[in-house]
Amino acid sequence: MALQCGIVGLPNVGKSTLFNCLSNAKAQSANFPFCTIEPNVGVITVPDERLNKLAELVHPAKIVPTTVEIVDIAGLVKGASRGEGLGNKFLANIRETDAIIHVLRCFDDDNVTHVDGTVDPVRDKEVIDTELQLRDLETIEGRISRVAKMAAAGDRDAKVQHEVLKRYQEVLTQGKSARSVVLENKEEEKVAHDLFLLTNKPVLYVCNVDDASAVTGNKYVDAVREAVKDENAEILVVAAQTESDIAELDTYEERQMFLEEIGLKESGVNRLIKAAYKLLDLETFLTAGPKEVRAWTYRKGSKAPQCAGVIHTDFERGFIRAEIIKYEDFIHYGSEAAVKEAGKMHIEGKDYVFQDGDIVVFRFNV
Repeated sequence: MALQCGIVGLPNVGKSTLFNCLSNAKAQSANFPFCTIEPNVGVITVPDERLNKLAELVHPAKIVPTTVEIVDIAGLVKGASRGEGLGNKFLANIRETDAIIHVLRCFDDDNVTHVDGTVDPVRDKEVIDTELQLRDLETIEGRISRVAKMAAAGDRDAKVQHEVLKRYQEVLTQGKSARSVVLENKEEEKVAHDLFLLTNKPVLYVCNVDDASAVTGNKYVDAVREAVKDENAEILVVAAQTESDIAELDTYEERQMFLEEIGLKESGVNRLIKAAYKLLDLETFLTAGPKEVRAWTYRKGSKAPQCAGVIHTDFERGFIRAEIIKYEDFIHYGSEAAVKEAGKMHIEGKDYVFQDGDIVVFRFNV
């Protein structure tokens, strides 16, 4: 599916440390700005406890989880929209991603240099927001000048485009992000999609805290929560250095013991991967048999033939039906045969909208 989340933030906020915890593709990590220049892409396994529970019942030869792509992008500085620092490269890289993981420094440490000299995550957020908004405003104003004449001449499509562009121009001029504009119909959504605005991408704020604040947060996290309360955005609290220490442990049991000792039920990395998956509007359907138990990624709202095409294009082209078992029913009855006997298998056609956790067998003919 190749949808990507881009990790962004100012230099030295912990982006690369966090990326290294997520991926085997090790990004360089050092205490100076612009350590990351070329974007690093990591293909990250999405944790899903359902796979292990199904495997206990099915006893497959292998378990295959699904994945999501995370991109570590160069640190941004004030003036990036004018090409300062690595601004042009940064903005080009972020435009290619589908969602943004915005890392904010929420810890004090005299040994880690801050590009602006002091720790203030709300100010840091505003720096990046402003640079992205300025670039979007440049995009919008360039389009307006081209569309205005066609709209004035009576071109209906141009009129719709012009109306949407003017609304985006208004909010961006006010220092707000494009995602705050409410689109009224599918036609307007199509116009918005084709603009590829940076501040229209869904965003997850990751507050990088010190070890002591990993569970409860701190004053910096509280300030971020207040600053983004009207953005309809999720906030995740993660101690990147703690996650780095966890990643060095050899076994699952050792990692779980470490988490219990510091009062966490699940690692920040796992929570971040799941949040990134959700941010991309992705869900999972499952297949379960003696060869493998496997997770497959689909876009939320997809219908049965589209999901069949995730496995193979022939499945979509020759789709006949989908035989669906709800995950909870499979776990309750213990096998496909027992589910069928209980009358809990559903036969669905082309209009069925898949639900997260559906266990499926596709029937097709080509």
